[in-house]
Amino acid sequence: MVFKKKEKKVPKGFNSVNEFFDYLYKKEDLIWMGQNTNHLQKVEAIEDALIEASHKRDYCKYPPPEGFPELKQLILEDLGLDENIFDVQITASATESLYLAISTSLYHITNTIASDPGYLIINNFCNRFGNHVKEIPVYNEEHGYKLTPQLIRENIDMETKLIILIDPLNPIGATYTKEEIMEIAEIAKENNIIVLHDITYRDFAREHTLVAQYAPEHTITVYSFSKIFGMAGLRIGAVISTPDLMRPMRASVINDLGTNVLSQEAAIAGLKTKDQWIDEIKQTCFKNQELIKEAVDETPGTFLPVYPSDANMMVIDISQTGLDPVDLAAYLLDEKNIFVREGNYTSKLFGDRYIRVSYSIPTEEIMVFRNEFKDAVETLQKRQNIIPK
Repeated sequence: MVFKKKEKKVPKGFNSVNEFFDYLYKKEDLIWMGQNTNHLQKVEAIEDALIEASHKRDYCKYPPPEGFPELKQLILEDLGLDENIFDVQITASATESLYLAISTSLYHITNTIASDPGYLIINNFCNRFGNHVKEIPVYNEEHGYKLTPQLIRENIDMETKLIILIDPLNPIGATYTKEEIMEIAEIAKENNIIVLHDITYRDFAREHTLVAQYAPEHTITVYSFSKIFGMAGLRIGAVISTPDLMRPMRASVINDLGTNVLSQEAAIAGLKTKDQWIDEIKQTCFKNQELIKEAVDETPGTFLPVYPSDANMMVIDISQTGLDPVDLAAYLLDEKNIFVREGNYTSKLFGDRYIRVSYSIPTEEIMVFRNEFKDAVETLQKRQNIIPK
């Protein structure tokens, strides 16, 4: 079977998307606001764990196929989930977790409810294994820029099998109240639907509630070490569910000789020390948000749909400036050395309205963006003969 996959647009000046990201990866002085990676993480324990495991040449051995038991236990403790109810599979990134969950939950006549904006890679997976994805428009103040229980109830049908709940939501940063999560859990139980709860950005939120606490038999939780732990390049994540839901996922694991041992050792060190450093990272991110808001408030035609964001990224709506987000992103990269992401990466319907900016980077780099943003908008407007509204 050949799966359909939306082709990524090749940025101007590059021969392929891979060439573009290789350019970004090697550009050491780049202000990295275009991918939601965490550049504030400087925990010596994580680095020490990597170095020690490397010196011991642990990479010569295969790890346990489900992941180190210590790591599995630490993840459950981090989430406050009962080890007698939930099981954990360590994966080579949250993306692998998403693939396992979706490929074993859907079949050709079932459909999925997801949001637009959202993380379109998830929707690609759902379209591979299910009948179709209902991409519900949520880019509006009425619904708080998120997939509300009301919207879910209005859009489920007899063939709905999966609800994609990205929480906090990439790219907007909206999250859910406890009451909303409880209602979504009830919807899942009433309709025998699985909630795929992607909590990649959970640790940046002011408050966060797990669907698994209220509908364990109907929830698959996807966990990432890429964001708050600053381990994006180590490619490690996890999927958490009840044994009944885990069984088909584990049977579908391709990487059945285990996940990178160095990554797992680093993850253990990160979890053991998390309470020592997480508050500082969150405080820096909220301070960085304030600086971005200052820049936006000074720039006519732009606004923040959600502020403050409960993720490590936010959306800046530029629709009233007359500019194309692709052009603004290209200008900031080419002329200001600032990498941001145009909206079409996360939305089919609203991608022409906004750019996404990540701010889990040093504050001095955010200050560069804060000082350049208004000028970038005005310069492009002059170049394109756009009269501000």
